Amino acid sequence: MVQTRSARLSAQSSEFQFDTWFAELELPSDAYDSSLLKRAVQMSAEAELAAGESDYLEKPQSSFRIGLQMAEILVDFKVDSDAFVAALLYRQVRKERLSLDTVQAEFGEAVSALIYGVQRMAMISQISDDPTLSVLGQGANQAQAIRKMLVSMVDDVRIALLKLVERTAAIRVAKLYPQRRTKIAREVFNVYVPLAHRLGIGQLKWELEDLSFRYLEPDVYQQIAALLAEKRVDRESFINAVTEQLGTALSDAGIDAKISGRAKHIFSIWRKMRAKSISFSEVYDIRGIRILVKEPHDCYAVLGIVHLMWRSVPNEFDDYIANPKENGYRSLHTAVLGPEGNTLEVQIRTEAMHMEAEYGVCAHWLYKGSDAGKGSDTSYEKKIAWLREVLQWSADMRLSEGQGRKIRSQIVSDRVYVFTPEGHIVDLPSGATPIDFAYHVHTEIGHRCKGAKIDGRIVPLTYQLNTGEQIEIITGNQFAPSRDWLRDGLAYTRTARARSKIRQWFKRLDQEENVAAGRQLVEREFKRLALTSLDYSYVARKVNCQSVESMYAAIGAGDIGFSQVLNAAQSLLSSEDKEFAPRLNQRESGSVAGGVRVGGIGNLLSHLAGCCKPVPGDPIRGYVTQGRGVSIHRQDCGRILSLLEKDAKRIIEVDWDGTDSSSYPVEVKIEAYDRRGLLSDVTGLLAAEKCNLTQVQTHTDKQSNIARIVITVEVDSLEALGSLLAKINMLPNVSSAERMLNG
Repeated sequence: MVQTRSARLSAQSSEFQFDTWFAELELPSDAYDSSLLKRAVQMSAEAELAAGESDYLEKPQSSFRIGLQMAEILVDFKVDSDAFVAALLYRQVRKERLSLDTVQAEFGEAVSALIYGVQRMAMISQISDDPTLSVLGQGANQAQAIRKMLVSMVDDVRIALLKLVERTAAIRVAKLYPQRRTKIAREVFNVYVPLAHRLGIGQLKWELEDLSFRYLEPDVYQQIAALLAEKRVDRESFINAVTEQLGTALSDAGIDAKISGRAKHIFSIWRKMRAKSISFSEVYDIRGIRILVKEPHDCYAVLGIVHLMWRSVPNEFDDYIANPKENGYRSLHTAVLGPEGNTLEVQIRTEAMHMEAEYGVCAHWLYKGSDAGKGSDTSYEKKIAWLREVLQWSADMRLSEGQGRKIRSQIVSDRVYVFTPEGHIVDLPSGATPIDFAYHVHTEIGHRCKGAKIDGRIVPLTYQLNTGEQIEIITGNQFAPSRDWLRDGLAYTRTARARSKIRQWFKRLDQEENVAAGRQLVEREFKRLALTSLDYSYVARKVNCQSVESMYAAIGAGDIGFSQVLNAAQSLLSSEDKEFAPRLNQRESGSVAGGVRVGGIGNLLSHLAGCCKPVPGDPIRGYVTQGRGVSIHRQDCGRILSLLEKDAKRIIEVDWDGTDSSSYPVEVKIEAYDRRGLLSDVTGLLAAEKCNLTQVQTHTDKQSNIARIVITVEVDSLEALGSLLAKINMLPNVSSAERMLNG
């Protein structure tokens, strides 16, 4: 076991000497407040005494001593004072000798948040497939804790680092727990070694591997340790000779380099022996040196000198600078036959690469000032890489289905990262839906998509995905994508890939099917919007189709979206003798209140008729009243048709003024099978769509259980009304939602 500073100090005195211990940490005096750390040490000691642990200084496994070790390990990571305080107090909070409220009152919210985050990470020991990993005795609400833990890790790398440091300190004293050390070792090996690897923290990864291997495979560990011990003297003599020889050669070449011997850790030797089915004597990198230079181009210059000095071993060269490992590790690795024919592994890297290899992602987060731990100085790319590694680590652990790996992270606003059922990560734009996910995975899955589950629960196909969710697509036996998936207002799809695949599917259908499907869609939607007097041939021309049938075919094939047809209809005024003219593009003189332009008459009062409640895009006519200006009606309004017969001279041509920002009241009739919460769902949808509700009437037929709801809402266009009606139709139990005409 590694003897720590705290172990040496406690052996010298029955009282802990803080000043001596702090001085040996060699922390910059201008960056760290020794009085803050001293208060934390005193609080930890008082917690031990209050718990009846008067011999806490003599016990390496005491929470006090573990806290000191954690702080000592953190020195090399250049964390801030809050992280040091959290390390000193974490074990006392975990054992419930100190409360988070007490810590927060004394040291602030930042410290208590770090400790709380590390506590949640302890839940990870309960989610492995191996039941023996439940050694920390945490609570039962695993799914929620895992979500929060992963979020906190992404937000603050110090939390992950503190947990790795705590497990390192714990496994160093695991031999003192004969009954538990195998469980602790397995937890460390299966959970925290992969995390250290994902984050590229080699300094902790190698120690955690070796110490856990020591307890999981004690016989093999001792055998390799003995072989290494037998060769230690010869190896050290060999390394010294090689270092001197190589140093002279690099100096002569004008290359400034630092050369050091490197001890191969035991687990790495065993892994190579097993992977390559070789003996201990065939492991080439037992003797190793590491060369640190200033710039990347120096790495390749050093490599050339090494290969000129000694013959390289075939198939033992790796360029991780040109091709970094998945966790960002960069270095040149080569093996050569050195002096006396002994094999020698040489690692060549820059000092910056060495920092990343030892401290991984932590090398990018140097906590300074008031922004400590917030990642405010980190680049977008580094934050993305950090998020990917945390997600991949959680996937590596093979979390069982139903445990809900949900991360509601706001870090990356324009992308979401979600899991397949097998644990693979899919990268999608923010706002993506299950249909986007299905088409991203495979076109066939998209075509057969019938529903979706998020973390085991069924969600609508319009559900917007969140980072960290696991998605399962429910598929049918037949290919049957819906044309509604292409409608912008319904938000079924977000990605160009999904929309393109859907359009391609409909294009492959034969002409008759597309015509029938297009006609059905147009007639259904125009009926819902009460557009009963449009000349479809004019609408077809406006969307660049030669005939109504070709328009139907284009809609059915997905070449034209229904929103284009609706916009065309809205921009036209029906007339038997002339083509439709655009109505919503510009404001002209003669505009009057209500967003209506009365042809040939300026500054004339007008109002919308209450009988038919026209909205922009409806074909309209005006009736000159006595004393109330012009009353605006739909052209198919029964009232205006009656007036046309009785008093045609007072009927005038009017048009919509599209630059007006007014909203228009529309009555909508909804029929549904009555259920609890129906009206609440309708009003909730209106609120979500930011649609103003001015009136509501409800009636339920008790015999048929049919509820009829009539609402008056304010909309600014036919397109907005069409989207609203379609979404109301999607509510459970709703059988129809249509615009209502009274004229």
